[in-house]
Amino acid sequence: MRYDVLTMGRVGVDLYPLQAGVGLADVETFGKFLGGSATNVAVAAARHGRRSAVITRTGADPFGQYVHRALREFGVDDVFVTAVPGLPTPVTFCEVFPPDHFPIWFYRYPKAPDLEIRPEEIPAAQVRETRLFWATVTGLSAEPSRAAHFAAWQARGRAPLTVLDLDYRPVFWTSREHAREQVQAALGHVTVAVGNLDECLTAVGTTDARAAAAALLAAGVELAVVKRGPDGVYARTKDTEVEVPPIKVDVLNGLGAGDGFGGALCHGLLAGWPLERVIRFANAAGAIVTTRLECSSAMPTTAEVDEFLRASDG
Repeated sequence: MRYDVLTMGRVGVDLYPLQAGVGLADVETFGKFLGGSATNVAVAAARHGRRSAVITRTGADPFGQYVHRALREFGVDDVFVTAVPGLPTPVTFCEVFPPDHFPIWFYRYPKAPDLEIRPEEIPAAQVRETRLFWATVTGLSAEPSRAAHFAAWQARGRAPLTVLDLDYRPVFWTSREHAREQVQAALGHVTVAVGNLDECLTAVGTTDARAAAAALLAAGVELAVVKRGPDGVYARTKDTEVEVPPIKVDVLNGLGAGDGFGGALCHGLLAGWPLERVIRFANAAGAIVTTRLECSSAMPTTAEVDEFLRASDG
């Protein structure tokens, strides 16, 4: 089977409070949702009608069973999701203090199963043949996952639409400098890089969007996408430069917006749209996700994004 989108990386279960503005010590009820950045991107792409799959690993436990079921319900192929005996499926908690404070706690101990992806488990043919391959920086934070990512990129051969999500989470790394070393080693294997300003600081040492995009292009990527939060999105190729303004919404939970952006970015790139249309569409998808509590099930459909854009333009 040839996929439109094949992602690789984190998976887990999000346990999000059903009360906004309440600290975890006082929360009484939680909702259970599928989570993990690479997984959410696959779900978001599937919402846009793309044939999607994810390469990841879970624990051999009930939460692992839930991951498989949820993926299938979202239309994401789970054939490359395997269990690691002895390691629990990760759980993530957050606090919801709109509009801009969303502390997050990752329970990935003693080690997350998705960091146990091994090079020999990479479905090389599918990685090579998928129309778009998406991986994240988190997968470079530990072995054998790091080696597995480079094995996947070797199989991919730097084909068009090989995307690196700069997804830098300090809790997964010994230092920003260590993460930068790994990102710098990865950039020559990918054609698209996408991240926010702090992630660009990790990747190329600057939070200036234009300078970061130029540095990413100099490192070998063909498209650099820099998410600037309240200042919108900046994207650049060798020949094109695009700036898209932010969209004002009533934010409920900012977590997951980047993944909604990512899945929509995949859809637009695969559709071959002009860059400005791709970025406007992705920006709108991310904005929609911020108005919803959960991550995976918050990902909008193409029709929802189109309607949102019409309303925003009107």
